[in-house]
Amino acid sequence: MFRCMLVRSSSSAKQSLLRRNLSSGSVPERKVAILGAAGGIGQPLALLMKLNPLVSSLSLYDIANTPGVAADVGHINTRSEVVGYMGDDNLAKALEGADLVIIPAGVPRKPGMTRDDLFNINAGIVKNLCSAIAKFCPHALVNMISNPVNSTVPIAAEIFKKAGMYDEKKLFGVTTLDVVRAKTFYAGKANVPVAEVNVPVIGGHAGVTILPLFSQATPQANLSGDVLTALTKRTQDGGTEVVEAKAGKGSATLSMAYAGALFADACLKGLNGVPDVVECSYVQSTITELPFFASKVRLGKNGVEEVLDLGPLSDFEKEGLEALKPELKSSIEKGVKFANQ
Repeated sequence: MFRCMLVRSSSSAKQSLLRRNLSSGSVPERKVAILGAAGGIGQPLALLMKLNPLVSSLSLYDIANTPGVAADVGHINTRSEVVGYMGDDNLAKALEGADLVIIPAGVPRKPGMTRDDLFNINAGIVKNLCSAIAKFCPHALVNMISNPVNSTVPIAAEIFKKAGMYDEKKLFGVTTLDVVRAKTFYAGKANVPVAEVNVPVIGGHAGVTILPLFSQATPQANLSGDVLTALTKRTQDGGTEVVEAKAGKGSATLSMAYAGALFADACLKGLNGVPDVVECSYVQSTITELPFFASKVRLGKNGVEEVLDLGPLSDFEKEGLEALKPELKSSIEKGVKFANQ
């Protein structure tokens, strides 16, 4: 089927994308499961993963409405077979044999909602889903999107430890949206093509814990300190910007789905042995004194191949790094405490 698709495809761009992604003529079979696939992030994420030629089986799970999403996405003429699973009774089938599990499940942030409100709902959802992952696909890579990521990743780690199958190389907090925003905002101010921009973002995935390293941005632009401060603040407040613009009707779903699909693609390339796949992600780490930290990570066949050093920081970034640590530490401890209640 895949060879037929390749031959029939009228798009030379798609063919070049496939050739670039694949190191040989045959593509490994890869099952990707999306937990929360009928939600605001889950639906566009399902669409984007259906378009990814590295996916052979796309498993869509949610507590409701998944058959409709699966039927809709399943009509798209790309490689992957799509199956929708609904309700707790079908979670095992959704997960069995998965190489990669992406978790956008949970409620979005609404205006006036505190992080505690968000935590209390989503932490329980994540706890239950991770218990099922430990049971039914213990060797899968896990991409955590459910907020607050600073806490949900430590929750997942604790649940996996309790099940006796924790592998720190296979658990990722998806912070790619912070990178996507930093690139977009930087390109606008530096007046450079956004496709050429790279900006590492370190720390965590909420407010001041998000620290874009504009001093390491490429291509370099001679931006003033005030502009860099404003860019940092806008990157940190990107989620709030969208929540307010949607005026109570939702949060960042489309850009988050795009970022989630980008990171999932990087994970799949790593699994397939594509060399030098480097992305920022929130992982178990020893580069600071905190047990979890977002930084550049080299991805490979086992998930995390190497957590890369932070590199040289400007004085402003050094201050930001020290300022974010107490809040990030508190969020990590909160997750660990919840998982062990």
